[in-house]
Amino acid sequence: MRDAEILLSPAAAARLKALATEGQAPPKLRVSVKGGGCSGFQYEMALVDAGEADDRHIERDGAVALIDDVSIPFLAGSVIDYVEELAGSEFRIKNPNAKSSCGCGVSFSI
Repeated sequence: MRDAEILLSPAAAARLKALATEGQAPPKLRVSVKGGGCSGFQYEMALVDAGEADDRHIERDGAVALIDDVSIPFLAGSVIDYVEELAGSEFRIKNPNAKSSCGCGVSFSI
């Protein structure tokens, strides 16, 4: 599954574009996978203005997510989504590689 495409959902793209200040480009969503959490791995996400030279750019409708080379194999086949629920809203990763996750949903195992 290493070569499977990583996608940015329409909802995530729309949210990134909505975060743009007037006359500016939308921020980019940096997504990475780090060791840690109670299940072994956890996602880190941040809004940034620019990426690093080796980042993979995932684009949809003028919005961009950035993923570092080390995280690509862990995210292969994933969809970066944005969800709004009663408890709050957030960017969320739908990762087919995750075999289990912790009770709070912050960390996962492969």
